[in-house]
Parts: sequence; structure tokens; C-alpha cells
Amino acid sequence: MTVMTPTDLVVEARAYIREVAPQEAIQQLTGPITVLDVREPHEHAEGHLPGAVNLPRGVLEFKAGDHPALADADAPVLVYCKTGGRGALAARTLQRLGYRDVINLAGGYENWCAASGPTERDPAVC
Repeated sequence: MTVMTPTDLVVEARAYIREVAPQEAIQQLTGPITVLDVREPHEHAEGHLPGAVNLPRGVLEFKAGDHPALADADAPVLVYCKTGGRGALAARTLQRLGYRDVINLAGGYENWCAASGPTERDPAVC
């Protein structure tokens, strides 16, 4: 059995998924798409893409099928995390769960912010 590192797992996932740069992701937001933030709740509260649904990577497999935002496996989903690794793993997981139009935000939220993409913040977080 070959032992893989977390980096190996991300590289393997990226071989199967589609990733887009922030500029293309911004264009995706103009149409109907579910934006899925797979970071932890405290990360999401500090700032997220407009309209993003927070479903942490650690519970994705268990909760995706019951989440109303993910009810249609044919609907487009834009996944992101902080830097892209968890997003890649989550995008691959969603594919394996039957979702057919999943893309990952390359470089994650950090890359989005560096490209001056619009963000929202939980008003309860000051």
C-alpha cells in the first residue's frame, strides 16, 4: 500500500476537477450557482464570497445530501476554502457523491481577496 501525504491527495484530486481563477469565478456568480465555503464556521464568519453557504469540509460527505443548497446534483457549484487544497478535496468528493457541475476556486479565499473579489462578513463578527 502506498502511503500518501495530504499534498499527494490534493494533487490527485486536482487531476479530476475543474479549477477557475477568481476572474472566471466572478463571471460564474452572475448566473445561478451555489457558492460553497468548505472552511470552518469561524473562517466563514470573518469573511466569505457573496451568498456563500458554509458546509465545512470535515462534514461534507455526511451533510451534502441533506443540505437544501445542494439538493440538485445537476446544478453548478463553486467550491472554495482558504487556499485551494480543502476546496479541491471537497470538489472531488462532491463529484464522487454524484454532483456533475463542480468547480473549485483556484487559490481559495486568499486568492479571491488578492484579486479584489467582492466579500461579505457575518455582521455578528466585529
